[in-house]
Amino acid sequence: MSTDPNSGPLFVVGMWRSGTSLLYTLLNQHPQIALLYEGELPVMRPLFYSGRAKSDWLERWDFWNQGPSRHGIDGSKIPPGLDIRSATEAVCKQYAERKGASIWGCKSPQYYDCLPQLAGEFPNAKFIVIWRDPTPICGSIVRAAAGSHYFARRGMILRALLGLEELKRGCDQLARQGTQLHQLHYEDLVRDPAPEMKAICSFLRIPFDSRMLSLEDADRSAIFVDEHHSLVNGKGIVNSARRPDSLTPSANRKIQRYIRLWKDRSRGKWPVYPSRQPDTGVGSPGLFEIWRDRISYFWLARYDSMVLLLYSFLSLGLLRGYRAIRSRGTAVDQLEATSPASTLK
Repeated sequence: MSTDPNSGPLFVVGMWRSGTSLLYTLLNQHPQIALLYEGELPVMRPLFYSGRAKSDWLERWDFWNQGPSRHGIDGSKIPPGLDIRSATEAVCKQYAERKGASIWGCKSPQYYDCLPQLAGEFPNAKFIVIWRDPTPICGSIVRAAAGSHYFARRGMILRALLGLEELKRGCDQLARQGTQLHQLHYEDLVRDPAPEMKAICSFLRIPFDSRMLSLEDADRSAIFVDEHHSLVNGKGIVNSARRPDSLTPSANRKIQRYIRLWKDRSRGKWPVYPSRQPDTGVGSPGLFEIWRDRISYFWLARYDSMVLLLYSFLSLGLLRGYRAIRSRGTAVDQLEATSPASTLK
């Protein structure tokens, strides 16, 4: 493995609505860091199904989540026929070089279920994972659903809960195999950003820069202009957990049952937040609920995979026609989320 600390990508990962966008914005304030915002090219594996990129991979990637156009990627400077690793490196490095940054990579929640696979494809990769109390994660998802097709999808709370389990398993595997991994918590970051950002700089082996403590003058040009990004598009670091609760009683009980399960299994060590066990009246989910949830989660994931295949192989003309029909009558004809399911469901 190379001894150069910047020879591999940096992946910033967390469950949806856990502070990944805030962390991304603060990290990119550092002059040596330039990360893509939800570029997610490594997720688009069908575009590289033969080991080499499809001839129209850049066009399809841009149609999927506007990754190239949001980051000003010049496709003419990228050689044809690259594999997924080389294409990701070429795109990320081109973006970083424009800033003169040495640390390149991507931030996205969509990597939550493929950390070991990313570590295998990028042996020199570094990972920063941010955690958050599951209850405000789910509450934020419900609020975001009011203005986002992506978060309004069926089963989003279940996706988040079992997705957190996937992310934890991935982190544990990275730790066991000695992958460069740093973990932090949203609650600590918003309460006192300085020690958290200094710890990250130590992990990355770069000097701390005080600009990482503020959103002032931050470059947010690659971030989608959506209501659920209003806080990160503001001027100050705000704890979104202070917003009104939007969870139904049944959803809240389900979340508390899973927190009880995880706390019991880890002897109170995970999740770190909430810092205490649920009320004594809350039990773990029963075996039937666990299996029912896992089966539902499996089929939700298979649906997402099918949609990605459609984005990768259907005629672009047909996909554009579908999107035009779907967006007819709306005030803004633009992509609302960084997942194909948000526009084809």
